[in-house]
Amino acid sequence: MHVPTKPINKYPWFVRLFFWNQKRRYGKVLEPGMLWARSPRVFATLALFYGALDRKKSPIEPALRSLVTVLVSKINHCAFCVDINSATLLKRGVSPEMVVALNDWQNSALFDARQLVALDYADAITRTGRQVDQQMIGRLKVHFDDDALVELTAVICFQNLSSKFNSALDVPAQGFCSILEPPLGTPLGPAGENSLSDEA
Repeated sequence: MHVPTKPINKYPWFVRLFFWNQKRRYGKVLEPGMLWARSPRVFATLALFYGALDRKKSPIEPALRSLVTVLVSKINHCAFCVDINSATLLKRGVSPEMVVALNDWQNSALFDARQLVALDYADAITRTGRQVDQQMIGRLKVHFDDDALVELTAVICFQNLSSKFNSALDVPAQGFCSILEPPLGTPLGPAGENSLSDEA
C-alpha cells in the first residue's frame, strides 16, 4: 500500500469500536478502514453512510446491491473491493457462475432484465466516456420507482468513491473470495461495447 496503516491502539476509541465490529463480521480488521480512520471523523461518517445504504429495508435487494458493487470494483481495478464484495455476493445467494459472469455480463444469459439494466447503469456511471441518457432512465424506471432509483444511484456512487480510494492507495485483497476467475484485470470490454443502451 502507498500509505501504511497504524497500530490498532493508535486509533481513537470510537474508531476501535468499528474495528471490533469488522473483526466480528469478517474475521479481521479491514485495511481500507484503517486507512480511512487516519481521518477519524471522515471514517465514522463514511461507515454510517455505508450502513444506511446496506440496511435491511433498502428498496434495492441485497444481491443486486452486491452485483453492481462488484462490477464497479472491477471497472475501477480495486482488488480489495472485488475480493470482499464477491464474497458478500456469494453469501447473499448468488451462484459462483454469476460472479464469474460479471466479467462479460453484457453477453451472459444468467442475469435477468432488472439486473441487466442496473449493471448497465453502474457501467455508465463508472466509465469515463459514457453518459446516462433519458433512454437509459426510461429502461430503469420499468424496474425501479423513483425512491429505488435514487438508492441504486447512491450505492453505485458510494462504491465508486470506495473503490477509487482503495485503488489509488493500492489496497490489496485480503483473501475473502477464492473463486475470482478470470483474475482481476481481465478486460470487461470497451466502454459501452455491447451495452444495453446500444441494443435498445
